Amino acid sequence: MLEEGYAAATSRRVAAKAGVKPALVHYYFPSMDDLFVAVLRDKAESNLEHQREAIAEVRPLHALWLLNSATDAQLFTEFLAMANHRKAIRSEISAYAMRFRDLEEGVVTLAMKARGVDLEQFPPVVMSMIMGGLSRMVIHEQGLGITRGHDQAVAFIERCLDQFEMPAWGQPVSDPDRAPDQEVTSNTTT
Repeated sequence: MLEEGYAAATSRRVAAKAGVKPALVHYYFPSMDDLFVAVLRDKAESNLEHQREAIAEVRPLHALWLLNSATDAQLFTEFLAMANHRKAIRSEISAYAMRFRDLEEGVVTLAMKARGVDLEQFPPVVMSMIMGGLSRMVIHEQGLGITRGHDQAVAFIERCLDQFEMPAWGQPVSDPDRAPDQEVTSNTTT
């Protein structure tokens, strides 16, 4: 799929690449859609595991940005193209994307709340979409040889991440409900 696009992926080519007979591919995957769904599920579960690892990092928003910028985007693009014509793929992508976005939005929400950010003005779901969408756009454009604005876009996102990142334990954070002279740290309990 990565070399020649999803249309070039046939059971015979898959079998040849795997070093098995085409009948064995058909035994485990009666249709190419079954094979595509299996590959998509495997990649999605792997990416969700990477997402959980990113969330556990000291700087989870930065780790999520790097994960969104991973080069697996090219394979995902092939699956998106396929989803235009295959309902099973569309359904799998939708289910996976909702799981990924739910987790990412939760982390963005926690980080922004910890920084005292107005969630009405900066909705976490929108911030999550901007972070993910911009990283994928940069990857797609780089694949086409387009680089104009990329350095500025990455610098902008990194400034936002620095501003909204989850504070480290013991680091002062802003809290709009506290008096200006009262220091609050991320390990303060209320």
